[in-house]
Amino acid sequence: MMNDFLYNKRIFYSPVEFAMAHIGGTWKIPILNCLRTGALRYGDLKKSIPHISHKMLITQLRELEEKNMVTRQTFQEKPPRVEYQLTAKAEMALPVIDQLAEYGISLMKEAGIDHTP
Repeated sequence: MMNDFLYNKRIFYSPVEFAMAHIGGTWKIPILNCLRTGALRYGDLKKSIPHISHKMLITQLRELEEKNMVTRQTFQEKPPRVEYQLTAKAEMALPVIDQLAEYGISLMKEAGIDHTP
C-alpha cells in the first residue's frame, strides 16, 4: 500500500489517481487519441470530437498544456494558425489508454453492448 502524497495543494491516495488527474475525464483521452497521429489545428481537432463544445475543448487543451501533455504552437500567419501536439509525457500514456480501451470493450461485450467502431 502506498502512502498518500500532496502535489499542487491536492492530496492523492494512489499513483492511479495521480495518473487519472492527467488523462481522466470525459474529453482528455479523446483529445490525446486524436493527436496520436501528429499535430492538429484547433478546427481539425474540434471536427474530430463531435460532441465537445468549443468552451470545453479550450478548457481541456489548457489543462493538458498545464500538465505538459500537449504543446500549443502559434504560427504568425494571416489568419493566425494554432497547432496542438502531444509531448513525450503524453505519448507514454498512449499504451495505457489502449489497454483501458481494450478493457472497456471487453466490459461492453460482457454487458451485451455492441461495439462497432
